[in-house]
Amino acid sequence: MSQKPKSTPKLVIRQAAAADIAGIRDVMAKAYASLGVHGVYSEAQLLGQMHQFPEGQFVAAYEDRIIGYCATFLIPESLALQPHDWATITGRGYASRHDPAGDWVYGMDVCIDPEFRGRRIGQRLYNERKKLCQHLRLKGVVFAGRMLNLARRWNSVGSAENYLKLVIEGKQRDPVIGFQIRNGFEPIGVLPDYLPLDHESRGYATHMIWRNPQVPVEQGTAPARVTRRPQTVRVAAVQYQLRAITSFDEFAQQVEYFVDVVADYKADFAVFPELFTLQLLSIENKRVPAAQAIAALTSYTARFREMMSRLAVSYNVNIIGGSHPTRDVDGEVYNVSYVFLRDGSVHEQRKVHPTPNERYWWNIKGGNRANIIHTDCGPIGVLICYDCEFPELVRHVIDQGAAILFVPFCTDERQSYMRVRYCAQARAVENQCFVVMAGNVGNLPKVENMDIQYSQSCVLTPCDFPFARDGIASDTTPNVEMVAIADLQLDSLRAARQGGTVQNLKDRRFDLYSVTWRGR
Repeated sequence: MSQKPKSTPKLVIRQAAAADIAGIRDVMAKAYASLGVHGVYSEAQLLGQMHQFPEGQFVAAYEDRIIGYCATFLIPESLALQPHDWATITGRGYASRHDPAGDWVYGMDVCIDPEFRGRRIGQRLYNERKKLCQHLRLKGVVFAGRMLNLARRWNSVGSAENYLKLVIEGKQRDPVIGFQIRNGFEPIGVLPDYLPLDHESRGYATHMIWRNPQVPVEQGTAPARVTRRPQTVRVAAVQYQLRAITSFDEFAQQVEYFVDVVADYKADFAVFPELFTLQLLSIENKRVPAAQAIAALTSYTARFREMMSRLAVSYNVNIIGGSHPTRDVDGEVYNVSYVFLRDGSVHEQRKVHPTPNERYWWNIKGGNRANIIHTDCGPIGVLICYDCEFPELVRHVIDQGAAILFVPFCTDERQSYMRVRYCAQARAVENQCFVVMAGNVGNLPKVENMDIQYSQSCVLTPCDFPFARDGIASDTTPNVEMVAIADLQLDSLRAARQGGTVQNLKDRRFDLYSVTWRGR
């Protein structure tokens, strides 16, 4: 007797992934049409949610099409059950208030494609939240729900509190509140000014909770949970000496030497300096006008990418390939940091803020994206030199979940270097993150704008008890070709963010200020 072919489930509830972002944004645009663009999370916000608490983000997929999204994070009871607003509690949509030691699951969002409403997709997503809460043995689920008919009923009900009372008594109908009550959630009050842009709710929200029946009410803080990410990451900053060379192969040999060295030390990351590929311009051994120099460098881009990717895979180390001026298909020149991961994938981050010198000598244009890069050691950010002098840019990357920032730099004298160094240290303190800097030494006399170099590469940390006394995990001797290596303890970083002497990320006043990203 022949076996029946196995059927594939059409509807699946699963953990959200970066590949789902376009589908999620499409669902949000449909579900929150009345909110316009303000109802749709940006790519950066969704990446932040997925990296802050990956196991708490779910999608509903029907025949591989995303039709629903559910976002959550963990938060302590002291915040969860107090009055709050959307911007403050969610970190402006990045889930950056996620606390791994939190004892409540905070429901940040649930949205369903209107085409699929009435099929209990929302109920399935709410149930996933409950399952997650029970699996982690937390006290319950808390969220703020929309009061969808409040604006229309305002003249007859007079207040949000009275409207909620009438809905609970069955004297008014609200499809959102009614759905949530039927799914076992208990209204405990009204949150004024929760989301002012929600005009249908007049900015109000219903404060809802579901108590986990498997956890006694008197239970204290939640037990420690295991993370799948590595606790220790070894990084190596290559302080690279620029010297005249005669061929691309000679350049490749010098680069491979350092990759080999850091691989012997079992480093997870190696970072090279900004613009170190300008060494290739010394091959001709003559001064080259700036326009010709960029054209010459662009001709090396494919070989450079192939070489660096091969080294990353063969030596099993993730390589931040400094930066390389690249002419794009639009004809513009960008200062690009290529990131070569040991799984063979290649990513790029364009410098957002070219310096006046870069604009003058090479007509470099600024990029318009600053997104994290997914690695086997967690999400990272790359800020090329001058970019780390802009705190808003760094905060945008940190909000997406980065714990380590790599800063390839190129500075000609000590004052230039100290600007980058002081700003990098400030970024490490204010964002409670690690910053790895790598710069050039030596000189290229016949290459315009690369006459002299000043560098002291280093690995910087926050300034608190779990870290090095001066906030420096490792550094190099100034202006000497060498490598700085350090082990970064990610668990210490997470502990400092949640319970350190100061807690810069947790203590932000979202009610007073925020960083709004207008790029992609």
